[in-house]
Amino acid sequence: MTLSSRFIRSSLIAATMLGLLGGCATSTKSSVAGTNRSQFLLVSAEQVNTASLQFYAEQNTEARKKGALITSGAEYNRVHAIMQRIVPHVGVFREDATSWKWELVLIDDQTVNAHVMAGGKITFYTGLIRRMQLTDDEIAAVMGHEIAHALREHTREKVSQDQAATLAVNIGGALLGAGQTAMQIAGLTKTLGLDLPFSRHMESEADEFGLELAARAGYNPKASITLWEKMGKQGGSVPKFLSTHPPSEDRIKKLTVLQPKVQPLYEATIGKK
Repeated sequence: MTLSSRFIRSSLIAATMLGLLGGCATSTKSSVAGTNRSQFLLVSAEQVNTASLQFYAEQNTEARKKGALITSGAEYNRVHAIMQRIVPHVGVFREDATSWKWELVLIDDQTVNAHVMAGGKITFYTGLIRRMQLTDDEIAAVMGHEIAHALREHTREKVSQDQAATLAVNIGGALLGAGQTAMQIAGLTKTLGLDLPFSRHMESEADEFGLELAARAGYNPKASITLWEKMGKQGGSVPKFLSTHPPSEDRIKKLTVLQPKVQPLYEATIGKK
């Protein structure tokens, strides 16, 4: 059997295994900006939440040792207040999330980044706020995006997807007697063809849900565009097919199209003030 034939059969076995494992949907409701979709959730929520809490604790311990963990003060209070305005609206997408123990930490670091762990543990870096000179509306755009990742259980989905695909490739290779070269090719194909594009898809989905969350909380949705305009000026971009995040210009185009869908939600909050 040729290398090409073995790889094709290995790929078919991998695809079949993934199909048999199946997919299911989270309890997340559709957003006005996008629609709900089926998700592949092989790993339990409990497993992912436990691992996330451990990572969150270790991260905070390390930052505390460096004197970089910020949990009070004007800068922290500013970001925390934005989170508190957005969190009450998570029930629009999934009711159980209203009882999650949402937490925020601010880490004094020049890194331009923010992330969320499963269960609602949010981390912002001061570099994101200071270097980008973010307005409250722009911080809300980031916050909504990160909260959306948690609501859609993207961490759980990513872990499930990766574990199943890796298992399928390994078992398929073993059954077919594929050599090291074939396995390397299969592994690379999995990375470029499944892992990275799927991450980009989840980022786009978080943009959609996050945009609506921020608008419902009374933050101008147009700030999502100015945010990514600033991000685009940061440089250091990599080719689209090797990136886990959509290019800034792609995000701006999509967010521009979504603006009319969420604008009424934002305007409704203005009328209540």
